[in-house]
Amino acid sequence: MRVIAILGIVVIGIATAYYYTSTAANKKTLPVIQPRDLKSEMVNPDLLEVGIGHRIGDFSLLNQNGETFTLDDVKGKVFVAEYFFTTCGTICPKMTEQMTRVQKKFKGNDAFKILSFTVNPEYDTVEIMNAYAEKHNAVEGQWHFLTGSKKELYSLARNSFFVLKPAEAANLGDAGSDFIHTNNFVLVDQELRIRGYYDGTSISEVNELMVDIQILLDK
Repeated sequence: MRVIAILGIVVIGIATAYYYTSTAANKKTLPVIQPRDLKSEMVNPDLLEVGIGHRIGDFSLLNQNGETFTLDDVKGKVFVAEYFFTTCGTICPKMTEQMTRVQKKFKGNDAFKILSFTVNPEYDTVEIMNAYAEKHNAVEGQWHFLTGSKKELYSLARNSFFVLKPAEAANLGDAGSDFIHTNNFVLVDQELRIRGYYDGTSISEVNELMVDIQILLDK
């Protein structure tokens, strides 16, 4: 009887711990990140429209299949955006590896998309992006590798996704000028609002990203 009683206490303890852990997770809320929240961190703060209600702006680019891809293709969906280039030999391979984990987690869920924007469109043509997508087993219709006008790509990075921060600019060679190189993954919700930034080279931060994606998908 004593053994049974002890086992009962252990089971109750485990159940209680699980309940409180689950409850805490379910209570997690993600911030809605506005330009004004980032102004002090940005390379070109004067370019920001400070205020609330920021949404990702319109764009029209080509994906790895040569198809036109626009903002309308992600409206009402949760998506993660990154900036990379196919010939990068430093942080980009690590980011692609982590993004592959994200794809695997949400494979087949049409409510979730991945957008990988090139920062080197002169080299990263549709054909190059298609080969890169195939090499990394990108799921058709879920993971889009986007190329197009450098002006449009960079404007999106600086004024919609706000991927640049002074420390990164100094260390990674952007300086707010002619090249973007950042490890940030940007989480965007169904209303085109920014909900989080994550280090795309970090396993732990990408784990957190996947939790946060699920939170948004469950809404």
